Amino acid sequence: MPLRLTSPRYQDGQAMPRDLSCEGEELSPPLQWYDLPEGTVSLALVIEDPDAPDPAHPQRTFTHWVVYNLPPNAAGLEQGAASDGLPAGAAHGRNDWGNTDYGGPCPPIGRHRYIHRLYALDTKLETLDAPTRQELQDAMSGHILEEADLVATYEKGH
Repeated sequence: MPLRLTSPRYQDGQAMPRDLSCEGEELSPPLQWYDLPEGTVSLALVIEDPDAPDPAHPQRTFTHWVVYNLPPNAAGLEQGAASDGLPAGAAHGRNDWGNTDYGGPCPPIGRHRYIHRLYALDTKLETLDAPTRQELQDAMSGHILEEADLVATYEKGH
């Protein structure tokens, strides 16, 4: 079975609930993963919006959350884990707001996609310190065993 990433709050392709957005409590989403490949030493998670600033004319991918060194024995993240505490050993990277926290969906116009991407790695990323998405991707190069995506959408006011 391939690596799978799910959320108990929304299915692939569905809208994220308001409480996970800037219009709500901005809680990090609850996520669950299954079927880690053999040899997984750690996991990394990135949530990004490829539709910024306008889905009709996207100009950049905006990073909302970066987490790395998630232990393989963790089966997921509870809702609000960004604030309430990640599993032991896990660490936050830097999002595109420049901080090390979860930043919920807050699209300026239209319905945006939010790609949640989980990476199973054959190593622990020991030398990183609050990496950006790009720094994390550079560090993961050559160490990705498998990845899984969950895509959600959000539009303000809906």
